[in-house]
Amino acid sequence: MKKLLLLAILGGIGYLVYRQYMASQAEQDLWAEATAAPDLR
Repeated sequence: MKKLLLLAILGGIGYLVYRQYMASQAEQDLWAEATAAPDLR
């Protein structure tokens, strides 16, 4: 039972880290798009 609880806790922590990473990537992509030179073709 302790192993299952440990796996659940580790899975939850992994999910939170993944969500934080994806939010950071999204913000980085937004800034890159906002600060890029306009495409004036």
